[in-house]
Amino acid sequence: MKKSIFGFIVALFTLLANAQNSNPKNSKQIRPAAYQTEIYLPLLMNKRVGVFANHTATIGNTHLVDSLQKLGVNIVVAFAPEHGFRGKADAGEDVNNYKDANTGIPVISLYGKKSHPSAQDLKDIDILLFDIQDVGLRYYTYISSLQEFIETAFENNKPLVILDRPNPNGFYVDGPVLDTAYKSFVGMQPIPIVYGMTIGEYAVMIAGEKWLKEAANKKYASFSLEEKRSHLMVIPCENYTHRSKYILPIKPSPNLPDMSSIYWYGSTCFFEGTSLSEGRGTDHPFAIFGSPKLPNTLFSFTPTSRAGAKEPKLKDQICYGWNLSGTNESILKQIDHKVQIQWIIKAYQQFPDKDAFFLKPNSDLPTAYYFNKLAGNKDLMLQIKAGSSEVEIRKSWEPKLKAFKAIRKKYLLYPDFD
Repeated sequence: MKKSIFGFIVALFTLLANAQNSNPKNSKQIRPAAYQTEIYLPLLMNKRVGVFANHTATIGNTHLVDSLQKLGVNIVVAFAPEHGFRGKADAGEDVNNYKDANTGIPVISLYGKKSHPSAQDLKDIDILLFDIQDVGLRYYTYISSLQEFIETAFENNKPLVILDRPNPNGFYVDGPVLDTAYKSFVGMQPIPIVYGMTIGEYAVMIAGEKWLKEAANKKYASFSLEEKRSHLMVIPCENYTHRSKYILPIKPSPNLPDMSSIYWYGSTCFFEGTSLSEGRGTDHPFAIFGSPKLPNTLFSFTPTSRAGAKEPKLKDQICYGWNLSGTNESILKQIDHKVQIQWIIKAYQQFPDKDAFFLKPNSDLPTAYYFNKLAGNKDLMLQIKAGSSEVEIRKSWEPKLKAFKAIRKKYLLYPDFD
């Protein structure tokens, strides 16, 4: 199965190379797969197409669906993830089905009550297309949406084309690997917080490792060699490597408005599982965090209601904490290719009411704590409470990180960072 997947990828890279060599104006600028219509348009023409996308699916400044319609592609339905098809909904907000005002295409929401297409949704579709900008972090829900989309495609015998996009956090791998006992929509697979793969590479991995639902794994295994090649097709990016520091041209979601938030998100999303503000309702979510209970000598800020964060945690309360925003270069130096757990440790140490630091669920089961779902295990919370050092905590990650890195290497489509 792995050979069949990679055989198709090699063929695609050959096509890309030929296209580059035939273009004397070609530069080393990174180009997402969506821009390369000459590669995937023949797969879509004269087909009834279902597209899973959001506002980040663009060719230049134009939405992918708008571009494909103008090129004569028959898009019969669009599927939308968290934040909606045009990316305007709040985090966690349910979005109902509707017709897209720009194109008239019916949009089916796959976030909230419904997380994957039904057989009825797919009955008039010949081929599926996926294009969403990921940020390369386990708890960013688009990879969970991708998994359920792949499973549905396999189970319903629908070919799937994934238009790959660069990973802005694809230049390192770090963090605790998820224990599948803590599986949720903010973490479905045994991967670290920062997994260092594009969304296309990730798709190939979860199929190749048989990490899908049992029915999807069995269905994919039953396909012939040719069927496997056609049922999971990844169109690669141009000129991207895992050493690239790719600056996103469009904010991927309302609370990741800039690279400051995107870079820090892997280290500070933990605060969503605590009583502290994670910075929603400020100019720099995930780069700003704190609480009214922390010392008032620290940086002060007030979360307010705004687009994408209508009801932020600790709304309209003066909070004290930290502001890590800055230039991209300064932030990359601070992160230093690591999940920076020093901030969650410092916040806990300075928080006066230790029992109220971690948000408590209705159940005392470790798997019920949202912090543990984000961390992917119960160990990190216990280590923080016990006063374990950053060095000790990081050392506990090493065995599973090493094992994941060996798996990851098998599925890379681009030169690695080491």
